[in-house]
Amino acid sequence: MKQSALMALAPLLLALASCSGTPPGEISASGTIETTEVTISAKVGGEITKLLCDEGWSVKKGDTLALIDRADLDIQLRQTLANADASEAQYALALKGSREEDIAQAEASLKNAGDDLNRTKELIKSNTVAQKALDDAQTRYIVAQQTYEKLRRGSRTEEIQAARARRDQAAAQVESIRKKLRDSYITSPISGIVTQKAVEEGELVTPNASLFRVAELRQVHLMIYVTEIELARVKLGQTAKVSVDAYPKRTFPGKVTFISPVAEFTPKNVQTKDDRTKLVFGVKIAIDNPDEILKPGMPADAVVETAAAS
Repeated sequence: MKQSALMALAPLLLALASCSGTPPGEISASGTIETTEVTISAKVGGEITKLLCDEGWSVKKGDTLALIDRADLDIQLRQTLANADASEAQYALALKGSREEDIAQAEASLKNAGDDLNRTKELIKSNTVAQKALDDAQTRYIVAQQTYEKLRRGSRTEEIQAARARRDQAAAQVESIRKKLRDSYITSPISGIVTQKAVEEGELVTPNASLFRVAELRQVHLMIYVTEIELARVKLGQTAKVSVDAYPKRTFPGKVTFISPVAEFTPKNVQTKDDRTKLVFGVKIAIDNPDEILKPGMPADAVVETAAAS
């Protein structure tokens, strides 16, 4: 009796299995092709003197997209270079100390002041000169002695440190201007397609103004959303097959590279309101796109090859 009942239910079970959709080792979901886009902004202000690309152009990392007028920066560079040379000379002078001829001159002045002081002392004994003459001679001798000692010792440690600081500051100013000159060349940080050009030749731009947007199309990604039950079967590195309506006979291999740790409501672009109220987890699938035929915004279907939950 049991055997006959099972035989009667066999067609129904087979029909249910055929209608259940995705096989147990797979998860099917839909999403939209996305890509990494970089907004390129001006780091310095000025007039756009030349544009070297347009929307839709393919560019490589490091390619120059535009040039900003650098005339004022060239003038500033010459000024800072001259200031750096002067600061370097002052620092070298502080290190070297006093010139030999200055020391010799100070030594002669000291000897002369000493002789004058001795003569004045002899004259004061015979009351030939007033006390003020002796005081003046002593003052001249002290000044000459201090001048000689200062020149002989050379620059103080603090003076050398100050000269070094001025030299380093001038060198930093030169590097700052040179960086601004490099920044006047607007280059692409990635290889991709120019999807937006927000400036024309002759326009004045300010620092941080958005100029271009470049999309990386050599590798795109698809964000799908799975339920909590399906999440237990998804692991990083699992393979996936992606298809788009534009190429119905072709599938694109992908790999799971990100699994959201936080649940969220289903995105609003899901068709039914009931589905939008469900909590799901985002799963990102990276897809190599060497021919750049997958474009941002394309609807896509993905089948993730999973393992059964333990």
